[in-house]
Amino acid sequence: MGRLAGKVAVVTGGTRGLGLAIARAFAAEGAQVVLAGRTEAGVQSALAQLRQQGLAVWGRACDVADLEQVQRLAADALRECGALDIWVNNAGVAAPYGPSLDVAPSSSQQVMETNILGVYNGSTVALRHFLSQGKGKLINVLGMGARGPAPMQNAYGASKAWVRSFTRSLAQEYRRSGVGVFAFSPGMTRTELLLRPDVIAGYEGRMQGGFQTVLRMWSELPEVPAAKAVWIASRATDGRTGLTISASGPLHLLVGALRELVRRILHQPGETFKVEVRTVPGVTETLK
Repeated sequence: MGRLAGKVAVVTGGTRGLGLAIARAFAAEGAQVVLAGRTEAGVQSALAQLRQQGLAVWGRACDVADLEQVQRLAADALRECGALDIWVNNAGVAAPYGPSLDVAPSSSQQVMETNILGVYNGSTVALRHFLSQGKGKLINVLGMGARGPAPMQNAYGASKAWVRSFTRSLAQEYRRSGVGVFAFSPGMTRTELLLRPDVIAGYEGRMQGGFQTVLRMWSELPEVPAAKAVWIASRATDGRTGLTISASGPLHLLVGALRELVRRILHQPGETFKVEVRTVPGVTETLK
């Protein structure tokens, strides 16, 4: 019996990257998983991967910024699986890397709609159901900027700061309800969001040498934070609502830095990660 046997979990943004890893980890621990993604093609591709591994998964296309679609997602999960125990708000996007005034307003708006409105919609829909049954676990995923400014990634960072504050407030408001509300920081995870960034023209150089060093020191495969998400969703956190949980703590950061220092002292070759930068024009360039 897995740690999540008999549970039903919804994972938004579950068709790739961290969300797909969480869906896989949950299902491997015995949960029935309902994954959601923006496109039907993406959902079907993810379902085919997981079902080929013998995992119990179901899914549907859902724009998390649309409340009615999120409500249908929850209703479909209840109809198909007969219960709803865990909800992970993982769906997230980032605007191009660069100064705020060079980022197109439409890009920043998409970040706000997905990262803020999407978390709001998922949280309120899940909580209404959890409160009615007196149990359930809501997990909201954080990211860079949750604890402080994120220059050159301002829209993304600000959205994650909002998610952290919103989640902690929910936990305090409903702390005696029996429902667990958690903020989860997965750390630097090797997903498309990290390794295939859009960058404002003129700022591509910042994504080269120094970025490779940071990736070597502190980045992890999605399976690492996914395992931590399983722990949060399991009985281990029963009665411990309001926690902000990091997949990589201070020890991880220290070990990564020391490992890189030793590598340099010994003149050993370092692992190089493939980073595919797509250059996009800044707003100031398009106005010329």
